[in-house]
Amino acid sequence: MRDSIHKYFQIGTIQWMSHPPADYEVLDSIKTICCDDFFDALEVTQMKDDTIRQKSKDMLAQAHMRVCYGAQPRLLGTGLNPNDVDEEGRKKAEQTLLEAVDEAEYLGAKGIAFLAGKWEEKTKEQAYSQLLKTTKNVCDYAAQKGMFVELEVFDYDMDKAALIGPAPYAAKFAADMRSMCNNFGLVVDLSHFPTTYETSKFVIQTLRPYITHLHIGNAVVKAGCEAYGDQHPRFGFPESANDTEQLLDFFRVLKEEGFLNAEDPYVLSFEVKPWMGEDGDLILAGTKRVINRAWALLED
Repeated sequence: MRDSIHKYFQIGTIQWMSHPPADYEVLDSIKTICCDDFFDALEVTQMKDDTIRQKSKDMLAQAHMRVCYGAQPRLLGTGLNPNDVDEEGRKKAEQTLLEAVDEAEYLGAKGIAFLAGKWEEKTKEQAYSQLLKTTKNVCDYAAQKGMFVELEVFDYDMDKAALIGPAPYAAKFAADMRSMCNNFGLVVDLSHFPTTYETSKFVIQTLRPYITHLHIGNAVVKAGCEAYGDQHPRFGFPESANDTEQLLDFFRVLKEEGFLNAEDPYVLSFEVKPWMGEDGDLILAGTKRVINRAWALLED
C-alpha cells in the first residue's frame, strides 16, 4: 500500500504484554511507548496504585494517545468468571468489570474489553445465559457514561478454554447482545485464529457486523513445542503459526471486507510478549518490522 497504515488504523500495543509487569515498571513502559510515534493507541489495564494511575493518565493525555482498557487481567489473574453458573461467582466477576468501566473512564478510555470465562459441556447453555446477563449489565452501566464494551474472542479447547469463541458461536452471542445493547462489539485477534482452527477470511467474514477492535499476534499450536497455546510469542517464533505472510493475508481480508476506514479508523493493536528472557523493546521493534513489511506488500 502506498498510503500509510496510520491512515486506516490507529496502531497500538498492549502495554502489559509488551512490557510484562514482572520485568518492567509500568510508568517507564508507558512513557517509552508514548514517546514512540509509531503508536497512536495504548491498551492498559488495572492499576491498583492511585499515584501510578494518575501519572499514567497524565502521560497518555500529554502524548495524545488513544487509550483502550483491557479488563482481561482482572479476570484471568483472579479466576473470576463472568459466565459462572454460580450466581455469587458471576456477580463478583460483574463487579470487577463495573469497576473496570470506572477506571477506564478515569484513564481516558471510551470503553473496556474482557473475555468469557471457562465452561463445561454439561452447563454450557446455562453459562451462555450467565454471560449474557453479565455483559448486558456491564453494557447498561457503560452506556450511562457513553462508553463501549467489547468481548475478545478466545480459544475454546486449547489454552484459555473460554466460552466464546469459536467465530460462529461468537457471532451468535454478539447478535443476542446487539438485540439488547448498541454499545457492544467484538475484539478479534489474529493470534487466536490458529487456536480456534480458523482462518482470517472465515473469522472476519463470520463476525463482520460485530467487529469493533482488532488485535494481531502469533501462537504456537503444535503440541509439545515451546510456547504452546495462547502465549503470544513474537512473529517468527520457532514452530509458530504466524509471520509476515499470515499478517499480509489478514490485511488483505480486512481490505476486502471494508475495514480500511480513513474517516473512522479501527484500533489495531499488537499483542506480543517476550518469551523466557527475551527483550520487550526488541520484540516491539521486530513486530513493527513485520507490520511494515506486510503492509508494504498489500496491493493498492
